[in-house]
Amino acid sequence: MDAADRQKDVCLQTLELTGSSDHPPVVLACRKLSGVQQSEGCCSVSVAFSGLVTQESCCRFTCELLKHVLYQRQQLPLPYDQLVYFYQRPCQQQQADELFQKRWCTNLAESKKCQRILAELEQLFGHLETLFSLTLVPRVLLLLGGNTVCPRELYEVNMEGIKVGNGEQSLKTSFCMQKIFRTLFLADVFSDLQSPAIMGAMLLVQGHRDCGIDWFRPKLAYKEPSCSRRLAINLSCCDMTLAPALHEAAASTFQDYIWFQAPVTLKGFHE
Repeated sequence: MDAADRQKDVCLQTLELTGSSDHPPVVLACRKLSGVQQSEGCCSVSVAFSGLVTQESCCRFTCELLKHVLYQRQQLPLPYDQLVYFYQRPCQQQQADELFQKRWCTNLAESKKCQRILAELEQLFGHLETLFSLTLVPRVLLLLGGNTVCPRELYEVNMEGIKVGNGEQSLKTSFCMQKIFRTLFLADVFSDLQSPAIMGAMLLVQGHRDCGIDWFRPKLAYKEPSCSRRLAINLSCCDMTLAPALHEAAASTFQDYIWFQAPVTLKGFHE
């Protein structure tokens, strides 16, 4: 399966492409702010929402985009949720094609590599939920290959333009996820990349230095690296009458926001 097919496979599972000619002005304004900018080796995808977003939704965006990048860059042989499904329920797939059943339910269930990365990702997602509950998170970096100073590829989730609200005020997470993956699908940002070898994946998260998280390791002097391949996914809320954006809310204490690194290097595997 080539990169374009992988992109379509995962995105079409996540969204339904629908359209309507009747939209309120805020939605039309958000469409103008959403888009793609590309230069050699770098790509920036912008997604603007028409309402407030919860911290829980921001955490979900981060986790789902992490899963998406790992699959698109062929560090996982199947999308994360499918791996979990086949690994945890290997004996309950009698309706599936027998060859497919044998290939995945047997090989993956016995794979120590699969078991390891699923356990590491589950642990990482749990600690991300804790971090997002303790502090605003303006930016997240996923680094593939090399090290944190000189990675081969860099993927950024920039949420500085997000305006946080509570559950009653905010957009549904599922609606926001559909918009994010629709934009990525139309941008087709992974189709021109060559199939990579297995690379280590490192995660860095920006948060307040006194947030109290003890699993992530503080990186006080960390500077964002430059590398040959970079994708930035910029998430924002476009209605200027809403609450302050994250970078505005944190402006008075911005010097107290530092990078935290997850103390695990995710190592993918091929089938």
